[in-house]
Amino acid sequence: MNPLFHFEPYSAEFARNPYPVYARMRRECPVYYHESWDAWLFSRYEDIKMLVMDERLGRTMDHVMSRDEIAADRASRDWDAAPNHSRYVKVSILDSEGELHDRLRKAVFRMFTPMRVNQLRGFIQGLIDRQIDALETVKEFDFIEDLVAPVPGFVIGEMLGVPEPDRPRLRAWSEDIVQFFEPERTVAHRELAERATTEFAAYLTELAAMRREQPGDDLISEMITWRNGADRLNQDELVSTAMTVLMAGHSSTIDALGNGLLALFRYPEQMAALKADPGLIHTAVQEMFRFDAPLPYFHRYALEDMEYRGYPFKKGARLGFLYASANRDEACFDNPDTFDIRRDPNRHLAFGGGVHHCLGSHLARLNMEIIFNTVLRRLPELRLALVKDRLKWKPGILTRSLTRLPVRV
Repeated sequence: MNPLFHFEPYSAEFARNPYPVYARMRRECPVYYHESWDAWLFSRYEDIKMLVMDERLGRTMDHVMSRDEIAADRASRDWDAAPNHSRYVKVSILDSEGELHDRLRKAVFRMFTPMRVNQLRGFIQGLIDRQIDALETVKEFDFIEDLVAPVPGFVIGEMLGVPEPDRPRLRAWSEDIVQFFEPERTVAHRELAERATTEFAAYLTELAAMRREQPGDDLISEMITWRNGADRLNQDELVSTAMTVLMAGHSSTIDALGNGLLALFRYPEQMAALKADPGLIHTAVQEMFRFDAPLPYFHRYALEDMEYRGYPFKKGARLGFLYASANRDEACFDNPDTFDIRRDPNRHLAFGGGVHHCLGSHLARLNMEIIFNTVLRRLPELRLALVKDRLKWKPGILTRSLTRLPVRV
């Protein structure tokens, strides 16, 4: 560790450009202890790639603790202050391990296969076309808020079986619930997350009751009817899994869309190449996720006393993975700070790895591919309406996202 280095991910400067900080971490302190988070942060690609596959680590420790240990742990984290949020985290596909995680993943896996996701292609195309039609006479608008932000929520709403009039509510619920997971969350974050969780859970409970009476070709109906032998999802598991699908696939896709377009603006020769050859969209989208990952950070816990690279970690130690840093690691990527839509192979870690590899990665890429090819085809003269240095980024380590992206046609 470098005693002269201080990691300050909530500063305005870090929000504007975190990559010089990550580069210094990789050089000087690739394993960094963040005292206020009580977490060990890893910034190099090879370390993170190894650790996300390490079975000695997990997203929760419940399955390796006694009831008394679980109760003490939850008391120390003030779980009772957000009872509904805590209720659904206990059975979350994101924050579970072992048999529970396996059965929750199996219950929804079929809905996220490439073949099943590809059936949404026409639906996504129609959404983005209607969004562009609505802005046909507008010369300047916010690419994020006015054009692309509604699309991921409507797509997930379609998957879940949420009636169309209710789909705009999904974004607010998703963004408020996600705030809870910031390492330096405030009481206000917790209260927003608790209120959103309570509202969304009540809505999903009502929707599930409707789907039991009238099943459809949607994820809620799939989870209701899914069984593994005599085993079925209970109501809390169903609600929690639907929440996780929304949280994991909504805001992060919006953020990736904004980050991706800004990268194209910063590298106009890459934008020109993609316009000339739309077939490059597959590698272009992969590069967008690598270059400015929308989810820069994730953590896991040591399930037992363990050692890695000479560092001893006690059971319960928190290990944080800086995916955004790993994706710019010069040891693994040629010219990592250059945006290259032809980069192939591109083994970025934006979707995590191991048993917690993002279930919705195919859907996220499909959204991005359709939206970018359509925008570049229908709005070929699109350009940034603000000096790049005046763009503002949201503070925090959990997400990498612009507050606005003004564009001009």
